Amino acid sequence: MSCHITRRVQDHLALAEIELCGELMIAASAAVEERLSPDRIDEVLKVGGKPPGRRGRCIAPRGD
Repeated sequence: MSCHITRRVQDHLALAEIELCGELMIAASAAVEERLSPDRIDEVLKVGGKPPGRRGRCIAPRGD
């Protein structure tokens, strides 16, 4: 008698990337223009603007 064990490994990062690609494909198919602009891509991917933690503050270098 043989015992078959099925193990499913889910790569959550890969699944997230696939989902984002799907969102881009949907946006591209709905777009009037031939290509998505960089701003529209950022909007679809929910990115853009200033990097996190950089809210316009400037940290002066420390003197030695």
